[in-house]
Amino acid sequence: MTYTAAKKVSKVTVTHGKRVRHVLEEESITFDDADADGVITPHNDALVISLLVHDTNVKRVLTDPGSSVNIILLRVLNEMQAEDKIVPKAHTLSGFDNSSVVIKGEVVLTTFTEGVVKEMEMAYNIILGRPWIHEMDVVPSTLHQVIKFPSPWGICQICGDQQTSRSINSVVDSRTKNEEK
Repeated sequence: MTYTAAKKVSKVTVTHGKRVRHVLEEESITFDDADADGVITPHNDALVISLLVHDTNVKRVLTDPGSSVNIILLRVLNEMQAEDKIVPKAHTLSGFDNSSVVIKGEVVLTTFTEGVVKEMEMAYNIILGRPWIHEMDVVPSTLHQVIKFPSPWGICQICGDQQTSRSINSVVDSRTKNEEK
């Protein structure tokens, strides 16, 4: 099977507060069996990647097209020494169970796909939702455990870390089982 998402590399301009896309060149982002090489199947694993953010290689980054926000933990910002990047802004996020959390603020951090400066390891450190996915023109495939996106050098990709995804989910599953007892 081949999974295809038509993709056009585009230039974005802002006019009167609205984003307008101007198509520059047509390209396709496709997924096929070769993209799933090394993926243990069948699976229902989340798409977890590592990403260079603000000169820090952040592991356990959940790519979640179902999330309407991008979330980074305050302790991760502290590890990056990026607390000064926070713009105070109070918003309330509501969870699936109707619980709510008030955020500290917003932060803009540069993300890179190559190079490593510092390493850090925690549970999900960042959740990248539709705002990041759309801004970066990312096409994620949880089935193939890869994200693909256009760049000036062609279509680039970042492979997911299925083992990390499984280890995180097994910890969550064991906690849930203990809570149910």
